[in-house]
Amino acid sequence: MSRSRNLSSAFSFVAALAQVNPTVGALEENADKILRFVRQAARHGATLVFTPELALCGYPPDDLVLYVPFLDAIVQVLHQLAQRIPPSVTLVVGAPRPTRGRPRNAAWILRSGHVCGVAEKMCLPKGGVFDEDRIFDPGHRPTILEIQGTRIGLHICEDSWHPEEPPCTAMAGAVDLLVNLSASPYELGKYLRRRRVMAHAARVVGAPVAYCNLVGGQDELVFDGGSFLLDREGRLIGQAKSFEEDLLLLSCSPTHVRRSPSDRVELIPLEGGRVRRARFALEKRIEPRPRGAAELWSALKLALHDYVTKARASGVVLGLSGGIDSAVTAALAVDALGRQRVHALSLPTRFNSSATQRDAEQVARRLGISFDVVEIEPLRCKVLETLERVLGPCEHSLTAENIQARLRALILMAVSNHQGWLLLSTGNKSEIATGYCTLYGDLAGAFAPLKDVPKTLVYRLARWRNRQEAQPIFPDSVLRRAPSAELRPSQTDQDTLPPYDVVDAIIKAVVEQGRSPAVLRTAGIDPSDVDHVVRRIADNEFKRRQAPPGPKVTIRAFGRDRRMPIICGWSRYPLGSVKGTVG
Repeated sequence: MSRSRNLSSAFSFVAALAQVNPTVGALEENADKILRFVRQAARHGATLVFTPELALCGYPPDDLVLYVPFLDAIVQVLHQLAQRIPPSVTLVVGAPRPTRGRPRNAAWILRSGHVCGVAEKMCLPKGGVFDEDRIFDPGHRPTILEIQGTRIGLHICEDSWHPEEPPCTAMAGAVDLLVNLSASPYELGKYLRRRRVMAHAARVVGAPVAYCNLVGGQDELVFDGGSFLLDREGRLIGQAKSFEEDLLLLSCSPTHVRRSPSDRVELIPLEGGRVRRARFALEKRIEPRPRGAAELWSALKLALHDYVTKARASGVVLGLSGGIDSAVTAALAVDALGRQRVHALSLPTRFNSSATQRDAEQVARRLGISFDVVEIEPLRCKVLETLERVLGPCEHSLTAENIQARLRALILMAVSNHQGWLLLSTGNKSEIATGYCTLYGDLAGAFAPLKDVPKTLVYRLARWRNRQEAQPIFPDSVLRRAPSAELRPSQTDQDTLPPYDVVDAIIKAVVEQGRSPAVLRTAGIDPSDVDHVVRRIADNEFKRRQAPPGPKVTIRAFGRDRRMPIICGWSRYPLGSVKGTVG
C-alpha cells in the first residue's frame, strides 16, 4: 500500500488506482477486497477509486458470463457494494453488464448508494489467450466521466491498444485524464510494450494516462500489476508494485479544458461546475520492477501461490529426482508457499544413480522441506512380471521405461489424495513441446509451474536463484549433469533429442513466432534437427491436451494460447505468422 500522507488539502481531489487480486467467480469475496481498498483510499483522502478490468468477477470469466444466474448475482453484489462504499467516494469498478444479447465488458460507476453510469469496452480482443468476442458484445461509444469540473476518459484494456481508432480519437483534446482499467496477462517483455502503447494513447488523446492493471494468478494466466501513470507526452511519472496488490494515488488540480467532447462520446456528469483541464501529479512513488530472471521468478511464484491458495489446498507434493526441473519446481514452491507446505518424495529404481539420489536429498535439506524416499524397484519388477504373461519379455522396451514414470505418478497421486496436497508436475516447455514426457506418469499433476519455461531458461532461473542465497540451493552437480530421465543405464535426453539450446531455438521460432521450418533449415540449424523437433511438436498434441495447466510466461504458450488439432494432415505444419491481439 502507498504511504498514508493525505494529499487532498493541496489539490481539488485525490483519485486512486486499486491494483487488486480477485478470484474468478468469488463475487462476495472480491467485493469485500475492493471495499477494503476503497476504505484505504478514502483514508488517504481519495474521493475517486478505480479497479482493474472485471475486478468484481475476476478475469478471465470465460463462459460463466453466459449464465443468467451469474449475471444476476453480479448486479446484486454491485448494488450491495454501492451501499457499502463511503459516501465521499465514487468507485469505478470492472464487471460484466447484462444486456438483451450477450453481456458487455463494462466499468460501473457507483456513488452514494447508486449506479450512476456504465462505460462499456468497445474493442474486444481475440486470438492468443483472449476470447472476448465470443462471450461479450462490444460497446458503441467511448465514455467520459465528469467530476468536480474534471473530465476523465474511461477505457477498458484493449480500447487503448488501438490509438488511431475511435476509442482514442473521439477523446482527443476533450479529456483531462485517460484511465485504462486493464487485465493484461504477463509475458516476458510485455510490460515495455504496454508502456509504449499507452504512451502513444496519451499523445493521441493529449492527456495523461492512468493505467490500472490486474494482479494475481488465475489458471494458466498470471497478471503482473505494475499499474502506472504517464504524463501527456508518455513519460513515466508513477508506478505501483509488480506482482502484488497495491494502491496508487493520483491528485488533481484544475485548469481550463480546450474543447467539449463530440456527440460520439457518452458524457456522465457526476457534479456540476465549470469544465476545466486538470494538472495531474502523483505522490512521488515509482516502484522498482524486477528484471530478467527475477521478473520471471516473481511471475512463476505468484502463479503457483495463487493456484494453490485459491484452490484452498493445504500444500503441494512433488517428485524430487535430483534433476534440474524438479529442484527448481521445489524452490519455487518454497518461495511461493513456505517450506511447511511443500513435500517431496524420491522414488528411485535401480536405474537412478546414487549421485542423483544424493542431490535430491541435498536440495530438500537446503530448502528445509519434508523429504521421503520410496523405493519403487520391487513394484517395477512385479509389474513387469505381470505384464510378461500378456506381452512377453519387455524389460528393455519403451513400455518398461514408461512404467517407472507411471509408478511414480501412482505413489505421488496416492499421497496427494490422502493428504489433500496438490501434485506439482515438474516438466518444462521443451519436454512438453517434443513429447519427452509420459502420459499418466510425469505429466500427472494439478499444476505445472515450468510448463511454459524452456529448458535453457530453467537453468538460468536456477543460477539466478542460487545467487540469492549465501549457500546455493542447487548443487553444482545438478547444474552440470547431462539431463536424463534415468530410465535405463547411461540414458540422457540427448539420446533422442538435439541439444536443448537447439531444441529451444526451434520451439521459439516455430511455436512462439510462427516461422516456417524451411526458414530455420537455411538459418544455420541442422535440417535434420529442425525436421525432427517440428515433427515431434506436431505428433504430441495429444499429450499436451492431457497435461496439467501451467502459467503462460512467453508470447505463445501451450494451452489456451495455442489451439491446434490433435489429428493434423498439414504436412508443412506449422507455417506462417501468428495473428492475434496483444492486450
